[in-house]
Amino acid sequence: MKDTGQLVVKNIGMLATPEGTSCLKGEEQGNIKILKNAFIAASEGRITAIGEDKELKDIPINDDTVVIDAESCLATPGLVDPHTHLVFGGWRQKELSLKLKGAGYLDILSMGGGILSTVEHTRKASFEELVQKGKKSLDIMLSYGTTTCEAKSGYGLNVKDEIKSLNVIKELNKLHAVDLVPTFMGAHAIPKEYQGRADDYIKLIKEEMIPKVAKENLAEFCDVFCEDRVFDVEQSRDILETGKRHGLIPKVHADEITPLGGASLAAEVKAISAEHLIHASDKGIDDMAKAGTIAILLPGTSLYLDESFARAKTMIEKGIPVALASDFNPGSCPTESLQLILNLACIKYKMTPEEVLTAATLNAAAAINRSSAVGSLEVGKQADILLWDAPDLDFIVYHFGVNLVKTVVKQGKIVVDKHTMR
Repeated sequence: MKDTGQLVVKNIGMLATPEGTSCLKGEEQGNIKILKNAFIAASEGRITAIGEDKELKDIPINDDTVVIDAESCLATPGLVDPHTHLVFGGWRQKELSLKLKGAGYLDILSMGGGILSTVEHTRKASFEELVQKGKKSLDIMLSYGTTTCEAKSGYGLNVKDEIKSLNVIKELNKLHAVDLVPTFMGAHAIPKEYQGRADDYIKLIKEEMIPKVAKENLAEFCDVFCEDRVFDVEQSRDILETGKRHGLIPKVHADEITPLGGASLAAEVKAISAEHLIHASDKGIDDMAKAGTIAILLPGTSLYLDESFARAKTMIEKGIPVALASDFNPGSCPTESLQLILNLACIKYKMTPEEVLTAATLNAAAAINRSSAVGSLEVGKQADILLWDAPDLDFIVYHFGVNLVKTVVKQGKIVVDKHTMR
């Protein structure tokens, strides 16, 4: 996105941001910079100065400079969502009644529902239909403050439709203000045509999907659903190691439904992140801490599945960098709102507002290899800035169920504006 000129945001009541170009862990996760009565200046899409308003006189303001009066509200970095399943056909609202009658996630999957139902709709959907559907969700995400977003494939489950999904992500990244980071997840489930032949499907992933994805440069990461009745630890390791040989960085859907050992696997294969971790064992947590694996936690999924919540505070105490994500998908977490996730993290994980901010910005950016560019408000980083209808950081995790974002700035350009500009 091209910057249209200089930008100055003045009269910020409170500026709250983590600092650095890598993830924060342990006590550091709760250490953020607070600056009151502040301003931010940006040019060519990057932050050029941050300081107190009284220093603003030293910043040149030209006729083409866009000046925003923050009117004493809170400013933070743009939110980063490091785990979404953005591209899919159809929805799965009918499954809610099954869940209310006691059917579990894996039960619905075994009945041909769940992921397999979405696969059917995704395969039928045209490229343009998927682009338009994804764009609608990205519009919602952006309005709620998400400025960078990871997006997984995984609802094609054959060569043609996995490649189609990744090309949809590529197209959306060109079209939309939200920066997208692509992940290949052909190992999301065993498709119907391979039921009872898991080894044959894994061979397809290893010998056809991964090489094609890598050759066409369609993904940065390779993810796998390491779970009972899906891909076991040995199968997951095989897929992830193949991805690594083709230059794809490992990620793992780990210990979401059962304590299968996905957290330890993530540590073993040097995955950048292990995700979900609802049932991660003590050993898995210790292994991740030693390996430096980032934990991406998804409290919205625990809420929607009526599951227990991951042990976020234990992970922080053990020195694991914790990130937060929406897990936006049609089955287990149909929400685009990272703001809801921030609220849940405070209430259910007992994370402090400061830990939550770091988790949804800098640590989330680190989990998708973007922390050198986004995730904090610092000179030299992208000018991805949120102005909130809130006086301080506590307020945005206290007042839930509403959209508190007033203005979204992406790479120095105003992309959402509910604010008075001068």
